Amino acid sequence: MKQYELTFLVEEEKTVVELEKLLTSFDGKKEAEKFWGKRELAYPINKRNSAMYYTWNISLDPKKVKALETKLQYDNLLLRYLLVTN
Repeated sequence: MKQYELTFLVEEEKTVVELEKLLTSFDGKKEAEKFWGKRELAYPINKRNSAMYYTWNISLDPKKVKALETKLQYDNLLLRYLLVTN
């Protein structure tokens, strides 16, 4: 297992629960969570002007990172995300 940092923007709180289920389906584990709050966006994304910002420290098998990123790209509930090695 390798450590990663996942930062993402969502519109609704229920999306966070679904994202955690997605992470566990890839045998990943959320180590820590930081909620930045609901903030105004610098520019509209999908006609939305505000979003909730989260940062998670996660543990995940490096072989499963590409598959997780593919799922995140096609998830319409996420406005934006960034996954980096911690």
